[in-house]
Amino acid sequence: MRSLSVSRVVEAVKEMCIEANHFLSKDMMEAMQKAAEAEEAPLGKQILNQLQENARIAGEDMIPICQDTGMAVVFAEVGQEVHFEDGILEDAIHEGVRQGYQEGFLRKSVVKDPIYRQNTKDNTPAVIHYSIVPGDKVKITVAPKGFGSENMSRIFMLKPADGIEGVKNAVVTAVKDAGPNACPPLVVGVGIGGTFEKCALMAKEALTRPVNKRSDIPYICELEKEILDRINSSGIGPGGLGGTITALAVNINTYPTHIAGLPVAVNMCCHVNRHAARIL
Repeated sequence: MRSLSVSRVVEAVKEMCIEANHFLSKDMMEAMQKAAEAEEAPLGKQILNQLQENARIAGEDMIPICQDTGMAVVFAEVGQEVHFEDGILEDAIHEGVRQGYQEGFLRKSVVKDPIYRQNTKDNTPAVIHYSIVPGDKVKITVAPKGFGSENMSRIFMLKPADGIEGVKNAVVTAVKDAGPNACPPLVVGVGIGGTFEKCALMAKEALTRPVNKRSDIPYICELEKEILDRINSSGIGPGGLGGTITALAVNINTYPTHIAGLPVAVNMCCHVNRHAARIL
C-alpha cells in the first residue's frame, strides 16, 4: 500500500487548470497546423491561421486561449493500492480547481443552482469521474469544458435495427445541426453502447484521447475515418464560415449494451479541446 498526501492532488489539479486553459496540447497544435495546410477555402485557411496565432499569443502572454475557461471535468484513475492521507480526495480536487481558477485569473463560470444561477465565484464544484485501476499510481486528467460546444451535444437512443448506418447518420446529424455554434473546427467525441449515461461518459472521455491516435478496434478505426470525411464534406468549415475542415478528429469509444438498445452520444468540443494529465 502506498500513501499519498492529498496536497499533491491539490497542486496537480491547480497546475492543470492553468495549463489547459493557456496552452494547446501538442497533438492539437499539430492537428491545427495540418488543418491550415489542408483547408481549401481561403477564408477557412485564414481563420485556421488566426486560431494558431491566438494560441501562440495565449501561451506567450499567459492569456486564456478562450474567454470561456469552462467547467472543470476531472477524470481520476485511482490505483487500488493507494491510500490518501491528510484529507479527502474529492475535497482535494475541488480545492485544486478553486486555486487554479483564482490564481490563474480564469473566468468563473459555475453557478451553484441550475435555476437560481448564483455564481460560486471560484468555478467549483468540478464534475469528477472516478475509476479504480490496478497499481499504486493515480492518474488525473483535467478537461475544462466550454459550453458553446457542450450545449450542442446530443444523445440518440437508437434501435438495434438502425445499425452502423444509424450511428453514422446520428453523429453527422448532430454536427450539422450544431453548425457554427460549436465553434468549429471540432473534435467530436462519440460513445456507442452501454446505457443512457454510460454512452455520454464515453463520449466525454473520448475527447481526451490524442487526436492523432485512432481506435484499436479495426472497424471503429474505419468508422472514425468515414464519419470525419462525411463531417468535413458538410461545408460548415472553420468558424462555420465555409470550408473543407469542419472537424479535426472523430474519437469513438464503445461498450457492451443491452439486446434492445443502441445508445449513441455525441459530445463536441471546439478546436481548443482543453485537457492536461498528471500521474502521481
